[in-house]
Amino acid sequence: MMVRTRFAPSPTGYMHVGSVRTAFFAYLIAKQHNGQFILRIEDTDQNRLVTNSVNHIIKTLHELNIVYDEGPDIGGPYSPYRQSQRLEIYHEWALKLLNNGRAYVDLTSQDELNQLRNLSKNQQKPFLFRDYRPTSQHQWQIGQPLRFLSNPKPYSWHDEVMGDLSAGPEAVDDFILIKSDGYPTYNFAHIVDDYLMKCTHVVRSNEFIASMPKFLNLYEALDIEKPLLVTLPPIMNDAGNKKLSKRDGAKDILDYLKNGYLKDALLNFLATLGWNDGSTQEIFSVQEIINKFDIHRVQKSGAKFDQKRLDWMNSQYIKKLSADQLIKLLKPFWPQSANNYQSDYLLQVAKIFQDRIRYGQEINQLSDYFFEDKTVNLDLIFQDKQLKKLEKNILIDLLEITINELKNTLFDQNLTTKLNQLLIQTNQKPNVLFSLIRIATTQSPHSPGLSETMQILGQKTCLRRLHQTIDELKKN
Repeated sequence: MMVRTRFAPSPTGYMHVGSVRTAFFAYLIAKQHNGQFILRIEDTDQNRLVTNSVNHIIKTLHELNIVYDEGPDIGGPYSPYRQSQRLEIYHEWALKLLNNGRAYVDLTSQDELNQLRNLSKNQQKPFLFRDYRPTSQHQWQIGQPLRFLSNPKPYSWHDEVMGDLSAGPEAVDDFILIKSDGYPTYNFAHIVDDYLMKCTHVVRSNEFIASMPKFLNLYEALDIEKPLLVTLPPIMNDAGNKKLSKRDGAKDILDYLKNGYLKDALLNFLATLGWNDGSTQEIFSVQEIINKFDIHRVQKSGAKFDQKRLDWMNSQYIKKLSADQLIKLLKPFWPQSANNYQSDYLLQVAKIFQDRIRYGQEINQLSDYFFEDKTVNLDLIFQDKQLKKLEKNILIDLLEITINELKNTLFDQNLTTKLNQLLIQTNQKPNVLFSLIRIATTQSPHSPGLSETMQILGQKTCLRRLHQTIDELKKN
């Protein structure tokens, strides 16, 4: 059997971590079995369509190298791959149900539907449309809603992730197949398309579990075999107490790429949101994930979206970048003033931060003092836990001693030795003298190693900034 999976999003907005994880898991199943992965656009809800959303979906998959074998932009043997272009197919299948007595025209207005819902509420029973099926029959015409005539009964089914599930007949109801605008509902169209496109696995989120009895009823009515069902656990917020939402950080996945997250790190993170290979390994190449992925090791419970873990994981990938890859990653994020510097200087700055940044955008604010003199901020000194204990004249003396020693010192690998000698000469601890020098030369309480930072800045820049700090201390 040729394994065929699909990712079938609705173009109603951006691609967030949940939808991309679904796409990636479907891709993994296909590639692991040398199968085929399909992109299908489910755009039958015309009221919810978002302009350019289809292009955004395609761009996201391309950017992440989740390569599909068939799709709306590349075609395939089961074209078209946009449901809005397959209306005749759905109408033909709807007619089959109608002719077999498993569908009927439903002219119930919204007001009448609301009255029926209220009637069920007053009778203190769940609303099921099948309890109020119209008695009169109508010849179906396009423009009239067509509803499935269900055959209520209990169901048991197997899900590759969730295991054995079941539901009673109360979960089976009549539902709309074709809407008044001529477009099919998701409940109908995806079952027809999965069958015609020979999809062997249906990978989707757990919100559809409640609808499975209705789907199973429709599979039987259409006399088609259901594919393997792969239901993914929800992605939870950082606290793990509710499903991840936009408010909790479910943002456009492309924003992560724009902020300097690496695509392989994102895929590694998404793959391990609900799956592990049974080991303590956390960093996987994409090929390793393909080789090791097993749907039976996908957890049933929700997977917590941990931003700190994503940052850590991305930092591990950044550490492994070559010089060219690192410069390419950081190029969009350098401070504007970095344009005045040569590439070899940029590389020095990039490499000193390579083991420290979590994502590319961080280089902007972390590295600005390498490219321009910042206004002396004495508050950084006076708010320092150790430095604020010292009198101003002592601070000035320490800086002047530092200048006198450094003006005749080569800023090379011997600079570390010279700085350590200054500790002995001034009888100060590193968290005093080095903090003072760091603030004076970078206008930041934190930096990479002081000696490495000063070597890149160079003697001229460091001495100038030390003098500027002394001048400000004398003024205040």
